[in-house]
Amino acid sequence: MTENPAMNDPFTKTMLVSGRPVQTDSEGYLKNLNDWSEDFVRAQAQNEGLELTDEHWQLIRFLRDYYAEHGVQAQVRAMIWHFAECWGPEHGNNHYLHDLFPRGGPQKQGNRLAGLLKTKGEH
Repeated sequence: MTENPAMNDPFTKTMLVSGRPVQTDSEGYLKNLNDWSEDFVRAQAQNEGLELTDEHWQLIRFLRDYYAEHGVQAQVRAMIWHFAECWGPEHGNNHYLHDLFPRGGPQKQGNRLAGLLKTKGEH
């Protein structure tokens, strides 16, 4: 990812996703939520050193679906309830979800990859 010299905002980064520029903030959150794609997820995960598994994709899709249905990001509690049902208690728990997304847990890294905004209170 490189800074976009055309932008006046020094915190805006531009990355190529499927041959087209996509702008993020300095932490990797999309500037334009409509720029989200599965190719963005792959590129951003690579930038963050995260090897995506089926469980990552399930959580990313859950986050996007939850946001589309409720208009807000899912709280970790909602993620735990959902994935405890899907995966059982060994994987559907706070510790496991944070292991999947080691750079800020599912609310930070998960939302970033899902193309959602920073959660309330995040700096």
